[in-house]
Amino acid sequence: MNIEHIQTVGELKSGGYKPRSIKEEIRANLLKKLKQNEKTFSNIVGYEDSVIPDVERALLSRHNILFLGLRGQAKTRMARQMIELLDEYIPVISGSEINDDPLLPVSKYAKDQLAAHGDETPVHWVHRSERYGEKLATPDVSVADLIGDIDPIKAANFKLSFADERVIHYGIIPRSNRGIFVINELPDLQARIQVALFNILEEGDVQIRGFKLRLPLDILFVFTANPEDYTNRGSIVTPLKDRIESQILTHYPKTIEHALSITSQEAELAPQQEKMVHVSDLVKRLIEQVAFEARGSEFVDKKSGVSARLTISAFENAVSAAERRAIINKEKNTQVWISDLVGIIPSITGKIELVYEGEQEGPYQVAMNLLDKAIRTQFISYFPNPDTIKKRVRPGSENVREENPYKPITAWFDKGNHLNLLLNNSEEEKIQLLYQVDGLHAMVKRFFPKSNEKETALLMEFVLHGLASFSMISKKVLEATIEFKDLIGSMMNLGSRSYDDDEFDEEA
Repeated sequence: MNIEHIQTVGELKSGGYKPRSIKEEIRANLLKKLKQNEKTFSNIVGYEDSVIPDVERALLSRHNILFLGLRGQAKTRMARQMIELLDEYIPVISGSEINDDPLLPVSKYAKDQLAAHGDETPVHWVHRSERYGEKLATPDVSVADLIGDIDPIKAANFKLSFADERVIHYGIIPRSNRGIFVINELPDLQARIQVALFNILEEGDVQIRGFKLRLPLDILFVFTANPEDYTNRGSIVTPLKDRIESQILTHYPKTIEHALSITSQEAELAPQQEKMVHVSDLVKRLIEQVAFEARGSEFVDKKSGVSARLTISAFENAVSAAERRAIINKEKNTQVWISDLVGIIPSITGKIELVYEGEQEGPYQVAMNLLDKAIRTQFISYFPNPDTIKKRVRPGSENVREENPYKPITAWFDKGNHLNLLLNNSEEEKIQLLYQVDGLHAMVKRFFPKSNEKETALLMEFVLHGLASFSMISKKVLEATIEFKDLIGSMMNLGSRSYDDDEFDEEA
């Protein structure tokens, strides 16, 4: 249909236009995409075999939808992408506030226009991007905001009675007629407002300050809710919940690979950062592992959830930490080192809700513990597990324990040596410091013989952090320094703080 040549209702009829509801429209366009094997939702990672099929089934069934899931699970993004399942343009009666269909008008204004002008009634075309409404549910949202109110100024200007439908100022829901309307955090909406929504869904009735109006709106409703809200802030009233035909459960990424894809897709870096800073796969996995550790931590409130925004912000902060260090040292390019991950702590503390035990530990300490746990979890994917290597017996030998590849490294620290890595060390300085540790370079090369100099140096630093996370050496993070020492010596230093030097010498 050539919309440029159709400007009146008569021309629309001649062109063969037939009205259809938005749910039928979405169903038809979705079927077309499925038959052509096209993606229905783009840039939604990890939902291919779970959430997306559920949504497609709901839309094919012409259902209103409730997305139920924790924060940062792409609920609103899914709803916004449903716009792509709408026709590119639809005709409406010119001047209609609620997108009246020229052949199926619902408002008094549209009916009056058709009665006065007939087939000469002008129409205009609305793009699908304009057929989407969204509202965040808050306790202060009113019926007037969502449905409408009587406008006394309009009544005075046009000399109309308050009993006349034309004095109504329509709210956001009627203005979304023939479109998609999304209410985020539905349980936060007051019960009486939810009942008003139920009347629209079930009966098509709108009541505004005692003015009862039959307004059969044509809307696909999409609601989102957090399970925590059912007990902490409110609930969905039973009649409304019963009228929402499909409740779809969302979830966090189930694999590191999915999480990596999401962060890569969503993180926003300046072109200068992308050119200057290299981020290894190891560092990317460590950042993603932090979120997985947080979701399983006893210090983090599981009901609140840990948003994917944590790793996105953390990734951006890690790159910025490396960029800042390179600029300070006048380096043209650099990589993100393990020590740079100290810079992601603010991204962690700002994205997690702590339980009582976590509050006792303190946000900073919880974040540092999560980072250490992430290092510990990922470490055994790259190197032998320090916890089990001493327990394994070499095959073919009786009571001969397998060689411990970390022994030369821990022995160097046992001799009283220590290593201080400044957070602002240049790459050259950092590499020189790492080479001071006996056996560290040889051990990394044994397992990664093809790694280049920078990759090897990063892995060398990773080994130190990994051994510290397995309590084989000690690590202490100060304001601008990460200090590695032998574990026993570090414990003795802590224990000797209650003695002065003379007393300690005498007891020794």
